[in-house]
Amino acid sequence: MSMITSITVDIAAPASFVWRVLIDYPNYPQWNPYTVRVETTLAIGDPIDLTLPSPDGSGGTFVNREFIRVVDPPHHLRYDTGAAIPGLFAVRDQWITETGPDRCAYHTTDTITGEHAGLVLDQNGAWVKAGFDAVAVALKERAERLFIPGVRRADR
Repeated sequence: MSMITSITVDIAAPASFVWRVLIDYPNYPQWNPYTVRVETTLAIGDPIDLTLPSPDGSGGTFVNREFIRVVDPPHHLRYDTGAAIPGLFAVRDQWITETGPDRCAYHTTDTITGEHAGLVLDQNGAWVKAGFDAVAVALKERAERLFIPGVRRADR
């Protein structure tokens, strides 16, 4: 078993607000450098199709299909590869932790197991880590740019 963990960012916005930004998939192309498109219902067991940039930096993209396992707003989102890739099982967890009334922290992890885990980590581990770190920073920037202290509108 191997785990890739993003940096943890402190976000000057409430956890519930950051959660809404995190699952606002139609707006991902505006801010998310690692997951440029997402299609999902967020229903447990349903697929989540993640469009990611090509690891080779060519400018292309590919779709990675995983399956929703945990939706626990505003704290925890989990999805995994299921049985889609023989010899490989990856579980992604995204965590939002309240640290104050209008503050929270965010980080994500990817736990990779199976006979091909070592090869995947050797070939793509640094790229995944860089992508996760970029998402953490971009989520912080977007949430802090959109959040207006004292205003609790559902339409933000």
